[in-house]
Amino acid sequence: MKERYGAIDGLRMIACIGIMMMHLRANNDYEIGGYFYNTVIPSFTNFVFLFMTVSAFGMCCGYYEKVKNQQISLSDFYAKRFKKILPFFGILVLIDVLLSPSRNAVYEAFADLTLLFGFLPNAGNISVIGVGWFLGLIFVFYLCFPFFCVLLANKKRAWISFAVSLLYNFVCAEYFEVERSNILYSACFFLAGGLIYLYRKELTKINPYFAVILTAVSVVAYYLIGEYSMTCLLVSVCLLICTIVVRGGGTGEPHYPILQQYQHGNLPVPHGVVPHD
Repeated sequence: MKERYGAIDGLRMIACIGIMMMHLRANNDYEIGGYFYNTVIPSFTNFVFLFMTVSAFGMCCGYYEKVKNQQISLSDFYAKRFKKILPFFGILVLIDVLLSPSRNAVYEAFADLTLLFGFLPNAGNISVIGVGWFLGLIFVFYLCFPFFCVLLANKKRAWISFAVSLLYNFVCAEYFEVERSNILYSACFFLAGGLIYLYRKELTKINPYFAVILTAVSVVAYYLIGEYSMTCLLVSVCLLICTIVVRGGGTGEPHYPILQQYQHGNLPVPHGVVPHD
């Protein structure tokens, strides 16, 4: 039986609202002013890192055991990913090209329609549905998910992989000059979600009040220290753990059926691209 953590859908919804608020602020001509408008709302762009962590956790709930025990056809797994994402995203790409036709747009549309543009070193610079870079990154994660499950085969290997991913995040930023649209840069967020899945039963024993306090401290630290990868990772991990601890979940029906139209592994993509079943 699949494990279900219904409250995570609420966490996704909050992140979606935050990202929409950030885009509304960035694309309007009026100015409200104040700390919340000038500092808090722009920081909501980093909810994409929370999406990465939640996506990995959700995929593990739905497919980790099946992949690990070879109970699922990889052909069917990948076909399902394409069918969920390509139709809606493909229509958006074609509309974008028709509205702004050019040779470069055709090249970029080709990359978009293959859903493999996340492998490009400059995936974040694509102008055709440019804000869809996150979709390209998530699809790369889907393609790598069987290998991801190998990295999570046991807790020791998972921690080693997570440590390596943290080093990769640092090296990517300091030397290779790639950012969040690159899978190696963002791998630590996905692996964090996988680690939380491995420790999900132990985490349910944490006192809910402690989880809430820890999350509040992480948010305060984020705004005091700044928008760094590690502070984003800390907040993402604490928010996910807090949701699991406070609301619970596991096998069976969700306790808090928020946005039940989303299934495990079907992450609502930030910036307006939302694949459905």
